[in-house]
Amino acid sequence: MAGLSGRKVAVLATDGVEQVELTEPVKALKETSAEVVVIAPKGGEIQGMNHDKRGDKLKVDQELANASPDGFDALVLPGGVANPDYLRTIPEAVAFVRHFVQANKPIAAIVMAPGH
Repeated sequence: MAGLSGRKVAVLATDGVEQVELTEPVKALKETSAEVVVIAPKGGEIQGMNHDKRGDKLKVDQELANASPDGFDALVLPGGVANPDYLRTIPEAVAFVRHFVQANKPIAAIVMAPGH
């Protein structure tokens, strides 16, 4: 993942996200000097999960309603039992992801995210 300096990456997640599937990619991206923004349908914090057990509360950088996909170079979609299922029911989240698909921008979908 070298050469990501100056690149802005959106990480779209919500309550029920598999914690490690959010925290580890964010950490790795930041280590390559990418600017990483965690986006969620609500501001503040989201509930991370460790399989079927509650994990940590995870900081949200930007609320989905205030996020423009145009400002991002790539998208990360963490998995989890609830995260992809819930996000696909939110029209704004679907539209956000659709932008990356239509603009042919890179999307990294982790574990359960691709099938939902």
